[in-house]
Amino acid sequence: MNEARESQPGPTLTPDAPVSVVVIAFNDAVHVADAVRSALAQGESVTEVIAVDDASTDGTGAALDALARSEPRVRVIHRGENSGGCGSPRNDGVRAATGRFVMFLDSDDVLPPGAVDALRSAALRHDAAVTAGACVRRELPARRDVPWQPGLYREPAVYDTPDAAPRLVHDTLCVNKLYARAFLTEHAIAFPEGRFTYEDFVFTARVLAAAPRIAVVPDTVYIWHVRRSAAKQSISLDRKDVANWESRIAAHRTVLRILKDAGHKALAHAAATKFLDHDLRMYVRELHTRGADYRAEWWRLTRDHLAAFEEPELRAARAPARWLARVVLASPDPRDLERLTQLAARPGRLLPPYARDGDGRPVWSADLPEVLLDGLAGDEAGYGGEAAAEAEAGDGEAAGLPVAVDAEPVVGTSGSVLRLRVHDLYGRLAAAGPARIGVTLLRRRDDRRGPVRTAALTPAADGSSWTAEVPLDLAPLTALPGARPADPEPWDLMAELTCDDGTTLGASLRAVGPGLRRHVLPSPRQMVLLAQPYATTGGALALRVASGPRSVWRMAARRLRR
Repeated sequence: MNEARESQPGPTLTPDAPVSVVVIAFNDAVHVADAVRSALAQGESVTEVIAVDDASTDGTGAALDALARSEPRVRVIHRGENSGGCGSPRNDGVRAATGRFVMFLDSDDVLPPGAVDALRSAALRHDAAVTAGACVRRELPARRDVPWQPGLYREPAVYDTPDAAPRLVHDTLCVNKLYARAFLTEHAIAFPEGRFTYEDFVFTARVLAAAPRIAVVPDTVYIWHVRRSAAKQSISLDRKDVANWESRIAAHRTVLRILKDAGHKALAHAAATKFLDHDLRMYVRELHTRGADYRAEWWRLTRDHLAAFEEPELRAARAPARWLARVVLASPDPRDLERLTQLAARPGRLLPPYARDGDGRPVWSADLPEVLLDGLAGDEAGYGGEAAAEAEAGDGEAAGLPVAVDAEPVVGTSGSVLRLRVHDLYGRLAAAGPARIGVTLLRRRDDRRGPVRTAALTPAADGSSWTAEVPLDLAPLTALPGARPADPEPWDLMAELTCDDGTTLGASLRAVGPGLRRHVLPSPRQMVLLAQPYATTGGALALRVASGPRSVWRMAARRLRR
């Protein structure tokens, strides 16, 4: 049995409605002090920071003890043996907490200034057992902030029960929320103990099943650090082993069981469609990068899980997700991985062939006529809101269609262009009359826009596609405000189609052709320009651009280190 020992007496501050922040850490001596200090910086409403060291071996415990000696609000719990997960140390922290409210913080993340006060004020004002705020995923070292579930946190809101807002199940995080400790105790809500991957999925389901009043604030209350280059990836990023997917499915099954057993049918329905719209698409995007054994086992696990879904749950998912699910269900073996990857992208791209069944309805392929692509023929199923949510398309009939736009970069010393081909979709795009296409470059770390270039579209003789060549200006990208010319900056590309019927349709570009490699170009102003068109994991075209002699030296040094 694990025995935990506490190295610090209780806090001395006693404001009204005190908050306990539980910080968990395992072998994270580099970051844990920043996490604890961000909690202490919240002010006197945080009366204690309970730091739980999960039997670290790298000096994490010593770093926490040093903080506790200089800060009376810090209490350290040292676990005798490692739990293998995040649930047990969080449960230890809640059991030791004395505050009216409790909040969770991971050792490699931070709380932004004012986070606790924003949550605590809303909890008191609305007598809410749970208060939730916005979270951002901060990509490091670029420091690019990506909002987490932004649709839930645009406006303040109060829900007497979660059933009033089933979309709350989409936010599976436990860390961007403040909980009344008495509520957790009364309903015996705790994390799964031991090594349980995606323990926050289960904890969140248990919270929602207890039907608390929930207040929502638009303030950013949590900064989730994403370190993709770290030697050891976090659980959410370490997806290279199929066991990760198996654990995610197991957690999702537990979530559905908890919600259904508590009588929350609408929440269970929303959790099922969330799995299709988010989890399934995320893993399908990466499937083509895995080995044959992984793919076969992933396919088997997924078919088995999807077989338990009810037809209304499949129909409620957005079109790409429900089509993906039906392809997996219809085929016993992995197939069409490139088409699946492209369709799982955001926004999705449906590649040819564009087959029809005997009744003329769009289907996945001639040999899978049972997989109907409902919504593409203008039928009642619709496309599921993709236009507003992902493509930022206009209001025309073609808005939101998963149009595929092939982009072949041609990079040369005399100038660079993108050769574009826009594929029709069962006549839907042709009916709108594609006229022009514009390409925008977005700097990934801050979404700053580069030059926009447009060109007229020329229809193919058979009417199946349209082509255009758009100039690709690279040099100005390294001169924009905030540029780091010597560092290869990643840029994403988006296209916008303008049609004769007034439709504007957004789409990402599918990377094709032999130009996906590094190019070294002369530059009159910067001496040398490095440009590397490449395909993202989801198959979209992106660019890395750098300039100046230092960029060449850095590239050569990296090659030597290899």
